[in-house]
Amino acid sequence: MFKNVIVGVDGRSGGRDAAALARRLLHPRGRLTLVHVHLETTAVVVHEFDSSAREQAQRLLRDEREAAGGEADIGEIGGASVAVGLHQYAEEHNVDLLVVGTTHRGFVGRVLAGDDARAALQCAPCAVAVSPPGYVASRKPIEIIGVGYDDSSESEGALSVAGELAGAAGAEIQVLILVPKVRFDGSLTPMNSVMGTDPRLTGMTRRLSHLDRVTVRPAYGLPVEELRAFGSEIDLLLLGSGAQGPDGPVTLDRTSKSLTRSPVCPVLILTSSSIEASSGRTGSVLLSTSIV
Repeated sequence: MFKNVIVGVDGRSGGRDAAALARRLLHPRGRLTLVHVHLETTAVVVHEFDSSAREQAQRLLRDEREAAGGEADIGEIGGASVAVGLHQYAEEHNVDLLVVGTTHRGFVGRVLAGDDARAALQCAPCAVAVSPPGYVASRKPIEIIGVGYDDSSESEGALSVAGELAGAAGAEIQVLILVPKVRFDGSLTPMNSVMGTDPRLTGMTRRLSHLDRVTVRPAYGLPVEELRAFGSEIDLLLLGSGAQGPDGPVTLDRTSKSLTRSPVCPVLILTSSSIEASSGRTGSVLLSTSIV
């Protein structure tokens, strides 16, 4: 589980949804901080206005802490955008998870909230989780953790972190194996026969089926569609970041962007550094015959 978690809050419901998710992913002895980003401009800002903005930010943070149950630290930072501010705060405070939310407001509100969530994912210095709208009202515990798996090192790492989370929560793991391209031979062979003879799929299924408390589900088709349907049946979806920069930040790929636009369940996207940190805490990568 994550030991140093920050939540982006702005007085809207999405921040409260994110705080609710953060508590479920926080280590029992971890630190939770609610962070508000006050936007800065390139124009000269007079001291009185700057002081007023900071006072408003402190009032907002106190209100959000009370709404979250009162057991959280608060922090604020200036930035050219919400994402820039949250990333800077995460880097300065060695954060291992950033949680943001989305909202079901009007069209403009949805666009702005969605842009904030996706921007927070792009090139983030740590793992990022996105909560679905209304998550604060959910009382359902995390009982089923899903992993999108495509045999890449990123998805192997996501499965490893899922093992750690499942062990802490007593949850089961379901793995959706994504094979987007079907080897079609031109015949009218039924799809289940094609899936059964695909060597890559059968190899992954055979290997993952030996893991304890893991259910494997193969899927052909568009990854976004398959993962969205999968998300409606689970309590948390883990994905490895699709690409890495020179220092290992998350780069938001097309699949992650689509899934976080209107998430049907909480989505956790992991960097290589967050996967390595998890492996270090547990002593090894949890891809073995005993996942917990």
